[in-house]
Amino acid sequence: MSCTTILVGKKASYDGSTLIARNDDSPTGIFTSKKLMVIERNKQPKIYKSKISKISIPLPDTSYRFTCMPNVIKDEGIWGACGINEKNVAMTATETITSNPRVLGADSLLKNNNHVQGIGEEDLVMLVLPYINSAKEGVIRLGKLLEEYGTYESNGIAFSDQDEIWWLETIGGHHWIARKVDDNEYVV
Repeated sequence: MSCTTILVGKKASYDGSTLIARNDDSPTGIFTSKKLMVIERNKQPKIYKSKISKISIPLPDTSYRFTCMPNVIKDEGIWGACGINEKNVAMTATETITSNPRVLGADSLLKNNNHVQGIGEEDLVMLVLPYINSAKEGVIRLGKLLEEYGTYESNGIAFSDQDEIWWLETIGGHHWIARKVDDNEYVV
């Protein structure tokens, strides 16, 4: 089954909670083993290094405690997948999507044959979740990272906090769009 995401606004849930969830796909039928990790406050490195694109990105000095579900075997990087930080902000990354060929013609993804540049699914949770206080801040932080460093793939990323859910899509190499999910909506 391909990645599938569900977003439920607080007026569409039974108990008034915001809910985000995603399954982790396996197009080949081979599942990647995951583990639950808790990274304590201020235990992030000062420089993040991507395994796939080899990019190095400086990180803020202060980070929040957060959980993530990385790959057990790190041969292709961390792949944090999802998590919640100490401010009760959740993030799930990512649902693989496609983009309009006209958009990609104007702002192509940063890949050339087997060489990729910028950030991708491998990197997103580690670069964003430890540094945000709200779902909207997650969109803003990731948007700035995409504008500066770009991406080599199209992804959909969900953010939630106690009050809001936001959905962000990487639609080009440096362009993105985001939308707040209305409180009375659910999205699959």
